[in-house]
Amino acid sequence: MIGILGGMGTQAGLDFCNKLAILYRGKIDQEYPLFILYNKSNIPGRPESIGVQTGNFSNQKNNKKSKHKYSLVLKSLMNGCLILKKSKCKFIVIPCNTAHYWFDDLKKKIDLPMINMPKEVFKHTKKKCRKNSTIGLLATEGTIKTGVYNKFFDQHFNLIYPNNKMQKNSVNKAIKLVKMGNVKSASKIIKPAINYLIKKKCKKIILGCTELPIAIFAFKSFKTIKSSKIFLDPNLILANAAMKKYNNNK
Repeated sequence: MIGILGGMGTQAGLDFCNKLAILYRGKIDQEYPLFILYNKSNIPGRPESIGVQTGNFSNQKNNKKSKHKYSLVLKSLMNGCLILKKSKCKFIVIPCNTAHYWFDDLKKKIDLPMINMPKEVFKHTKKKCRKNSTIGLLATEGTIKTGVYNKFFDQHFNLIYPNNKMQKNSVNKAIKLVKMGNVKSASKIIKPAINYLIKKKCKKIILGCTELPIAIFAFKSFKTIKSSKIFLDPNLILANAAMKKYNNNK
């Protein structure tokens, strides 16, 4: 059984479950994959809790407040994983990019396999793009500053992002609008950031916040999402990786 630690945000977790079901649609109920979604929406805000362990905030290494915030999120994630483990899940996925800042510490504390979303996106990109290709990343400021994608991409690709002004006025606002349920407005506001990366000749654009595929593909068919030639949807890639592991565990 697949354990899904969701709630970061809620729509992103539901989007992952929907993709899991559509990708591996059964002819009868019993042919669908077994999974449990724990919508743990009370996990402290990830972008607000990032600080002490990233080089961008190296001046805060002895900041007790930053350490406390980091520990609160880690503890909440750990409690969520333990509930999924008690529910007999064989492995865990987290459909939230920013939460992968805590992935390494979380993995040490949970005696259960976990799939790393940014790593799966990197493996997928390696199959699609030549080395040193320019890859765009649309994500929260937390995901960008902590380098959860750079960790895998930097030695193989040229990873670029929108400038600071566009990050605040386009990406951040689009993410917030999706969380508020205003997907139609989000789909318009994200366009300048997409156009910026296309002009930079990106071979692929990673939708590195799980709210962004919802904004971009909200009014498109699932077939369009799967066949997109430029966008990489981490939730979709994670769903494929989860099903591969699920089938191997049968």
